[in-house]
Amino acid sequence: MVLEFEGATLDQYDQIRESMGLEAEGPAPPGALFHWVTATDDGFRVTDVWESREAFDRFAQEKIGPLSAQAGVETQPEITEYAVHNYHTPG
Repeated sequence: MVLEFEGATLDQYDQIRESMGLEAEGPAPPGALFHWVTATDDGFRVTDVWESREAFDRFAQEKIGPLSAQAGVETQPEITEYAVHNYHTPG
C-alpha cells in the first residue's frame, strides 16, 4: 500500500505514529510486515506491506483515519494498492 498525504507534514506523521503507540524504528502494528515513510515535495508518502488488504483496511479505519484527523491532516491520503509477488526479510 502506498499512501500519499498531500499537504501534510512529517511532524504530523510523527504525531500520528506516537498516538498509535508506535516507536520510531520499532515494531510494526499487528498485520503489518513492513513500513517506511519519506517526505515528498508536497507532503509525505507511506509505503507499507500488509499481510492482507483486510488487515490494512481495519487498521486504516481504526487508526490512520481518526488519528490523522486528530493531528490536523485535512485531506484523505491517495491510496494505491500493489499486489506483492515476493519479498525478503532479514535473518
